[in-house]
Amino acid sequence: MNKSNKGVAIEELKEKLSDSNFFYITDSSSLTVERINNLRRICFDKGVEMKVVKNTLLRKAMESFGDERGYAGLYEALHGPTAIMFTETASVPAKIIKEFRKDETRPLIKAAYIDSAIYLGDHMIEDLVNLKSKEQLIGEIITILQSPAKNVISALKSGGSTIAGLVKALEERAAK
Repeated sequence: MNKSNKGVAIEELKEKLSDSNFFYITDSSSLTVERINNLRRICFDKGVEMKVVKNTLLRKAMESFGDERGYAGLYEALHGPTAIMFTETASVPAKIIKEFRKDETRPLIKAAYIDSAIYLGDHMIEDLVNLKSKEQLIGEIITILQSPAKNVISALKSGGSTIAGLVKALEERAAK
C-alpha cells in the first residue's frame, strides 16, 4: 500500500469513527474464506459493517481525534489480525459473535467502544450482549415513572368504591 492509499484509508477510517458511537475491534483470523463470508453476510443482514483494517492505520485514525473521543484505551488491542465492526446498536455485534461462535472459536472481541466506554477482552462478551439500546432504556424509564402514578390512581379508584359501598351500607341500615 503506497502513501496516498494509506492516507485515503486513514481518512475513511476517521470518517467512520466520527460517525459511529459503537464499534468492536475483533480478531477473525483462522476462519476460512467461506466462514468469513458467512460472518460478513450475517453482519450485513443485521446492519453491522465489518472491515479488515491495518492496526497502524486504525491507530493513526484514532490518534487524529486527540483526547476528544478517548480512544487511547483501545491502542493495546491493536495487535495481530484486526477487523472492525461498526454498528448503530451497541449489543448487535456481540450477539452476532456469540451466535457465530456456537460453531467456531472466532471471532474474538479484542475491544469494544460503546459511547465513550471501553470494553477490553473477549471475556466482556456477556456484558456487551446484555447492553440495552437507547430505546429500551427510555421505555424502561417511562414504565418506572408511570408505575407510581398508576398505583395512586388504582388506590383512589378502589378506595372510592369502598367508601361508597360503606356509605350505601350505612344508609341501608339507617333506613331499616
